[in-house]
Amino acid sequence: MAKRIYLVEDERNLNVLLEKYLRNEGYDVTTFFDGSCAKKRIKDMPDLWILDIMLPDIDGYELIKYIKQNNKNTPVIFMSARNEELDRVVGLELGSDDYLSKPFLPRELVIRTNKLMERIYGNEHNTKNTDINIGEYLISKNQRMVFFKGEELQLTNKEFELLSYLTENKNNLISREQILMNVWGNDYFGSDRVVDDTIRRLRKKADKLTIETVYGYGYKLVVRV
Repeated sequence: MAKRIYLVEDERNLNVLLEKYLRNEGYDVTTFFDGSCAKKRIKDMPDLWILDIMLPDIDGYELIKYIKQNNKNTPVIFMSARNEELDRVVGLELGSDDYLSKPFLPRELVIRTNKLMERIYGNEHNTKNTDINIGEYLISKNQRMVFFKGEELQLTNKEFELLSYLTENKNNLISREQILMNVWGNDYFGSDRVVDDTIRRLRKKADKLTIETVYGYGYKLVVRV
């Protein structure tokens, strides 16, 4: 059975876009445009709440308090366009499990959601075929393996995770900060040069892929249709 997500976002276009991405990933999504309507459905106990902090009535801070009072183990992802560090700290204090700073790529929310669901519920949340074909490359996320013309490429864990992130965001420009956050995680405190080094190794091992550099910003995997 698909996991249920309750999404609370008052910006209508973003609400519709995020719902589409999450549904395409196989989730059962219910959306709300304000905190008051969402509050009435807390007893439903969905598998995950995704909350915008800035809402027109009851804000995300208040809403998470009601959610945690109902069931302290219900996972919550916060989204906000305000002061990132302050909102992140306050969100963690109130019991949020993750935080995204706007603007972000919709695919980034999907990746964070998948990781959180897997951590909490295991692999049962997603039974979709996760194989990705790009040219003559096959990326198998279930097996964590990459093949070129049937031959396996010998990639490290981080090389595989970086390639997976690039393919999930193909033809989109991704900053080094986004790559660090989604591949190395929130607790990584080293230099962002690790991204450049891993990209260099990945280009050498998968030299038929086109990974463009946008100097001073990040990278883009270009896939021609």
